[in-house]
Amino acid sequence: MPITLERPMISDFDIHLWNESKHYKAYQKLGAHLCTQDGQEGTHFAVWAPNAKSVHVIGDFNGWDNLANPLSMSEETGIWLGFVPGVKQGDNYKYYVRSQYHGYESDRADPFSFYVEKRPENASRVWPLDAYDWEDSSWMETRRKQDLYKMPLNIYEVHLGSWMHSADGEWLTYRELAPRLAEYAQEMGYTHIELLPVTEHPFDGSWGYQVTGYFAPTSRFGTPDDFKFLVDTLHQHGVGVILDWVPAHFPKDGHALAYFDGTYLYEHADPRKGEHPEWGTLIFNYDRPEVRNFLISSAIFWLEQYHIDGLRVDAVASMLYLDYGREPGNYVPNKYGGRENLEAVDFLRQFNYAVKEHFPGVFTCAEESTSWPKVTRDPEEDGLGFTFKWNMGWMNDTLEVFEKEPIHRKHHHNKLTFGMMYQYSENFLLPLSHDEVVHLKKAMLTKMPGDDWQRFANLRLLLGYQMAYPGKKLNFMGAEFGQWGEWNFERSLDWHLLEQDPHKGVQRWVKDLNHLYKTQPALYELDSWPEGFRWVNCDDWEHSLLTLLRFPESEADTLLFGINLTPVVREQLAIGVPWKGDWEYVLSSDNKCYGGSGVSATPGTIVCTEDVEADGYEQSIKCDLPPLGIVILKSRKPETEEEPEAEDAAQDGEEAATE
Repeated sequence: MPITLERPMISDFDIHLWNESKHYKAYQKLGAHLCTQDGQEGTHFAVWAPNAKSVHVIGDFNGWDNLANPLSMSEETGIWLGFVPGVKQGDNYKYYVRSQYHGYESDRADPFSFYVEKRPENASRVWPLDAYDWEDSSWMETRRKQDLYKMPLNIYEVHLGSWMHSADGEWLTYRELAPRLAEYAQEMGYTHIELLPVTEHPFDGSWGYQVTGYFAPTSRFGTPDDFKFLVDTLHQHGVGVILDWVPAHFPKDGHALAYFDGTYLYEHADPRKGEHPEWGTLIFNYDRPEVRNFLISSAIFWLEQYHIDGLRVDAVASMLYLDYGREPGNYVPNKYGGRENLEAVDFLRQFNYAVKEHFPGVFTCAEESTSWPKVTRDPEEDGLGFTFKWNMGWMNDTLEVFEKEPIHRKHHHNKLTFGMMYQYSENFLLPLSHDEVVHLKKAMLTKMPGDDWQRFANLRLLLGYQMAYPGKKLNFMGAEFGQWGEWNFERSLDWHLLEQDPHKGVQRWVKDLNHLYKTQPALYELDSWPEGFRWVNCDDWEHSLLTLLRFPESEADTLLFGINLTPVVREQLAIGVPWKGDWEYVLSSDNKCYGGSGVSATPGTIVCTEDVEADGYEQSIKCDLPPLGIVILKSRKPETEEEPEAEDAAQDGEEAATE
């Protein structure tokens, strides 16, 4: 419903926040807002263009007349604003900007537009922010109280345009996707969906990473309210939503941010600082207060208006280094002569602080591919302030081993264990993302060596090993059922493969793994603490075997993993365990229901410890490790390790008394 506005639209306090780069909700003032003014219904417009000679609103309502509706500039801010009566919801509009310099003039989309025409058109559209009635209050209240580091976080990464198509091969709308995606994620046991950028972008082939609308969900799949319905539906099914957010760069499209008012406004003027040579895009000038307002307001906007639960920040490494992607010497050093982008560092710290300050329970995650220190430490500790960081080292090392024939894996065994050397330097998330299944890198299944049976077994083993290793989890769509082909953003996933048993088996394995993850605190409570993980044996490189333990805080239900990276069955392998008692088989990737050979014991089978030394422990269990497989066992730690007999005697006495 339209709101009643009282002038001035921009208050003295707004001016103070704007100039201090702390106007974190600038979208409440800038952009197009339906309102009633002086008894007339219409829309209030506001746009930042400090170097413009004049700015006019043009659109459907005035026949795109360049001179019909002029705006007035606030000298303190460089913001042009004004009210246009009769402009209603859904009307298309742009700004006709005439610069003070070089006679430059251009028609521009609104940087703060909340809705945009469907590509290839690019006009902004008037749309209210407060028309949708949310039904996720229970989710939102619970979210505020969660401990982000000790909660299960198992992410299903999705590209909305290619997850699933209609029967005639067309995109599904947000509202059509909502029940399908929510029910699938819930059934499969994922805790969160991560969406490749849904911020508006003109080029499908950018997958959303070349953003022109930082406040607008793409109109490819419907309206802003339709996107809210998608998020709302996921929340009501117990599934969180993470948005892939791109503050690192923006495209040169002439209707958007580039050279906005005839000057280098959002970007640097010097191409050595303002352009990405590899991507052909422009770099934000993070030193400008107004640019920081724009970007942080965008982040806050998605969290407030769309109830987003987390932001994955793309290409952080490209923001941190002034020489990123550049030839030696072809960059401008910082004031100390170094290659670190100090302004970007300050911006990232400010962004992370703003998110945590305004939205308890929301997390940020950095895609950062270098060894930059303290990415997930607080700014007070000289950190960047992110909640989590993608563990690209783990991903690269793990895939390098799994892509090799099993006979060669023993020569690269250390790549599977090296990551523990830096595991607790950051709060890590383990990604097997979209970047690994494009550009001739092959799908996860076809990366795996061997015949078809071995490929499926290797894939199940890879996904099981990811679950065993400490860190939050992320997998790109299609891997959960063994998609054969590389991801193609123009095509739907090959859901018909689920008619075949091997693919159905992988999907069932992932489903059972995911549900185990959600119900076993050992797999998530202590991801970021060394107390939660212990190698039992990581040195058996000759046989390509790994055994490890995962502990919860209470040690009530400890999990033991046995991992065999060869197609040779390891019969009655002695595995050392830290205490006496029973160990129960929970899952095995080799069970026949998953497409395996059925070598290992079935779930529910109990094995007892023996007083036989192994792996530095005084007791051990024996189990069969299946070919190219992983087995998971669970044990409840005795309350008193040193006095089991006394405990048993007391129990016997109680039973005798009862009789």
